[in-house]
Amino acid sequence: MDLQKSPEPRREPDGCLVVAVRLPVRIVVLVLVVPVRMVWDALVVTGRLLRDTVLKPLGRALLWIGRALFVWPFVALWRYLLVPFGRALAWLGRVLVVVPAVWCYRYVLTPVGHALVLLARGIGAGLAWVYARVLVPVGRALAWLVRYLVVVPARWFHTWFLAPVGRAVAWCARGLAWLLGLLVTGIGLALYWTARVLFVLPALALWRWVLAPVGRFLAFVAREVRDALGHAWRIAGRISRAVGRALGTLFRWIFVEPVRWVYRTVLTPVGHAVRDIVLRPVAAGIRAVGRVTREAMATARDTLRQARAEFRRTLFGTPRQPAAVDRREPVARDTRTLGRSTTALTKD
Repeated sequence: MDLQKSPEPRREPDGCLVVAVRLPVRIVVLVLVVPVRMVWDALVVTGRLLRDTVLKPLGRALLWIGRALFVWPFVALWRYLLVPFGRALAWLGRVLVVVPAVWCYRYVLTPVGHALVLLARGIGAGLAWVYARVLVPVGRALAWLVRYLVVVPARWFHTWFLAPVGRAVAWCARGLAWLLGLLVTGIGLALYWTARVLFVLPALALWRWVLAPVGRFLAFVAREVRDALGHAWRIAGRISRAVGRALGTLFRWIFVEPVRWVYRTVLTPVGHAVRDIVLRPVAAGIRAVGRVTREAMATARDTLRQARAEFRRTLFGTPRQPAAVDRREPVARDTRTLGRSTTALTKD
């Protein structure tokens, strides 16, 4: 950790002109910005309240309605109609198209293709023989004729006629181009100095002695206005927060505290009294009535069950009881013993 603080950059003292421009600009901007900042803060608070109390619930409701109207029907349509229909189409395409196509390729097109390959090989062999035995000798003869009847005369004509004429024409063209370049260079220099004297030097003087100072002054004024706007916006924010706190405190003293006092000192005791005097006895009575009703219903169900049993016994008689089976282990000497290896099932 560096214990020595880095030296802050030194600011040059402002001149009288800077102070004379800065103070009136900041005062005017502060007077204009304070109402705008207070209106802005009020709009921000209103927007947050609307967002939390209206827009978010409305957005959730619209989202649920959109899902119910658009997403879920399309999901159900995709899942329960389109997917089974697509699987059925895929199965039909496989049965009606893919399987016949594979069979046709395997048992029809493949043999025909092999036959066509053999035929093409035979035709290729015949054409190769024709090329080697006929076309090659004819081509060589034509090449010899073209070389000695066309190429050699054309080369001689180019070497002894066209090349000297072309060199002479090129030399004349270079000389003409040199003259034209010299003429264009002279005209360009004359136009350059004319334009420099008539346009560039006056424009440079205008920029250096008029426009640049005016631009620097306007930039200084714009920078001061920008700084004044930022400073005034921060001060207006503090003023707006102070006004908001004062209004909040006044609202709490005028409305919230009286309502809280009424709720705490009046409504809460009244609510407790109503709960203890009215609601609890009524709830106890309702529970007692419910308990009595349940007992009466249970008694009625038992009576109805007994009557149904008596009626069945009257019509069909008493049902036969199953014989009791003794599931206990045998006693006396037939039981399993711990001192012998024999049991009741393995004894002699």
